[in-house]
Amino acid sequence: MEISYLLIIAFMFMLAIIDLTVGVSNDAVNFLSSAVGSKAAKLRTVLLVASIGVFVGAAFSSGMMDIARHGIFQPQYFYFSEVMCIFLAVVISDVFLLDLFNSLGLPTSTTVSMVFELLGASFIIAIIKMASGTMDGSIVDLLNTDKALTMIISIFLSVAIAFVFGLIVQWISRLIFTFHFKKNLSSKIGIFGGIAVTAILYFMLIKGLKGSTLVPAEVKAFIEENTAMLLLASFVVFTVLMQILHWFKVNVLKIVVLIGTFSLALAFAGNDLVNFIGVTLAGLSSFQDFTANAGGVAADQFLMTSLQESAKTPVYFLVGAGAVMVFALCTSKKAKKVLQTSINLSSKSNDENDMFGSSPLARNIVRVTTNMVTAVSRKMPQNAKDWINKRFTPVEEREDVAFDLVRASVNLVLAGLLIAVGTSMKLPLSTTYVTFMVGMGSSLADRAWGRESAVYRVTGVVAVIGGWFITAGAAFILAALVATIMFYGGLVAMYIMIALVIYLLIHSHLSYNKKKSNENEDNKMQTIMSSDNKEEVWTVLQEHAAETLSHTLSFSAETYKVLFDAFARDDHRPLRSSLLKIEDEKGLMKKMRRYETRGMQRIDQSLAFERSTWYHLCTNSCQQMLNTLTRIGKPMKEHAENSFSPLSQQYLEEFTPFCKDIVQTLVDINKIIATNDYSTAEEVSGRAKDLKHALANLRKTQTMRLHKSSGSLRMDFVYLNLIQESHELLSEVRNLLRGGNKFFSKAE
Repeated sequence: MEISYLLIIAFMFMLAIIDLTVGVSNDAVNFLSSAVGSKAAKLRTVLLVASIGVFVGAAFSSGMMDIARHGIFQPQYFYFSEVMCIFLAVVISDVFLLDLFNSLGLPTSTTVSMVFELLGASFIIAIIKMASGTMDGSIVDLLNTDKALTMIISIFLSVAIAFVFGLIVQWISRLIFTFHFKKNLSSKIGIFGGIAVTAILYFMLIKGLKGSTLVPAEVKAFIEENTAMLLLASFVVFTVLMQILHWFKVNVLKIVVLIGTFSLALAFAGNDLVNFIGVTLAGLSSFQDFTANAGGVAADQFLMTSLQESAKTPVYFLVGAGAVMVFALCTSKKAKKVLQTSINLSSKSNDENDMFGSSPLARNIVRVTTNMVTAVSRKMPQNAKDWINKRFTPVEEREDVAFDLVRASVNLVLAGLLIAVGTSMKLPLSTTYVTFMVGMGSSLADRAWGRESAVYRVTGVVAVIGGWFITAGAAFILAALVATIMFYGGLVAMYIMIALVIYLLIHSHLSYNKKKSNENEDNKMQTIMSSDNKEEVWTVLQEHAAETLSHTLSFSAETYKVLFDAFARDDHRPLRSSLLKIEDEKGLMKKMRRYETRGMQRIDQSLAFERSTWYHLCTNSCQQMLNTLTRIGKPMKEHAENSFSPLSQQYLEEFTPFCKDIVQTLVDINKIIATNDYSTAEEVSGRAKDLKHALANLRKTQTMRLHKSSGSLRMDFVYLNLIQESHELLSEVRNLLRGGNKFFSKAE
């Protein structure tokens, strides 16, 4: 029996290490975005500072471990077998949930997942105990409902609090410093730096030392008794120090950003470490108590009263976890992508902010807010409006700088403080939620949410918050389901679930590698965005555009054939999947066009003026080709799903040669674009023109059939639509060939 549970503990530790790595790779990079987005230091320096913060935060995080032990349920009423069922259900559900949400591209949070998984598993085990008659009392006796409710409310209140504080603090900071802050630092930077560093010091004293087992009790008592005096002294010392550094031409804002990065990294490690190893360590503590004190009592008869005690996490576990997190942070290949997403959402640029699209809710929110702001503005004196607008007049900065050091300082210091306050109260705030919402609030205050981007940013915020609520419900239900299966199935069910998790991890790893191999197409665009050599930019831009057009042509040829073949077989599944792929391709095409248009802005002006017409002709043709495929596929899908009469043998034999010729034309033009060899362009274009004429004649024939038909017209209409859209597809591909010949020719 003990061996079986020991293997389960080992498995939980394996998942804890994986969670540490994945968590840092996907979530922890949020605290890097401000320093990287503002270019406060080189990436290597930022990573070094953040790594130190993560390691220190992990070493001081033992106080939060109590949440997994007795923060959700009352352990003195649960037996060892039941507690292990709860803990294992949590770690297994976490893997399933994260894999599901990552596959769907939905945002999630490890904090919300852990809290609601614990709540779901504990709730269902408590219900089973009460239903079986082994426990007298109510659900309130078994669950720590007050504490659970407090944690849940704190998690979701932190969303609104972080946004509002980010908005207010950044608005005040911008009024004080303006965007021309370099001219306004002499008399203000000392006080600003003193407040910022003192605030960070306060949070590190309260959060870092209060929950640490490494600091002697006497030191903690002294700090607690003299907190006000220490903070006042710190404010005076750091204000003077920052002012002196400014006089010696040291950029104090960069120092504040780096200290803020350290503090937020420390807060992340201290707050989120419990999400990764808290449940596993609680399971280990339960196993140690059972093996040492059970004295022959069965696992389903030994009460886990020991979990009522506060966690005394061994230092080597915390140090080891910190080392794993630092290693993951410095070696993560996902960090760059996650960083870019976070930076884009709060950037002053509008080019990347339609990543979430537009939604009716976001449009209504923007419309109502705009009307309210307009109404308030009308009541304000003109002098006050002019003064405020002058303070918010932006300045031109480097294109690779997403926002300035003032906003970066506010983001880091404020997010760290909010997380620290929650952590000091042992409330599991989500660092992702707080950091994201502070960034959104500060970007709104900074007027980065222009009329061209506001609806997209609001849609993004709504999508993220909606994902958080979905995470909560999904975590509760999934953990409850897994716990039920394992409770009734015993050790056999536990090992089956473990096998499923191992399979899922392997499958996810293989899927990620495949996905990663398909995400390398943006690398060349990094050269376009960073190089100042106009000739190099033009060369890379042509190569990237050729790859984009070639990819679209290849996709169109393959999809066109799949659509016709599936319709001929009366198989609706390939039709449905093809339409989904077409929508994905449209999104990719839109993204690539945006990148490449920005690249066109960086080349020689006369060359851009000469080639831009042909470039946009090519991209418009590609977009229209995808739209044509959609118009072909939708009627086919509807026809097949409704089980209407399949394509007749006459139509099949009649159009099959056309399908082959159209696909071959797309393949030939793709070869011309990919190789940049236009020696056969005229001949291929001529064949496409002849094919268009043949389709026009077929269209006339089909129109005559419609007039003479006395049966069902559904198939006749779908077939006519196929002919018409195929004719349009050839027109667009000929335009693409003509535009490519002009755009890719050598510059004179």
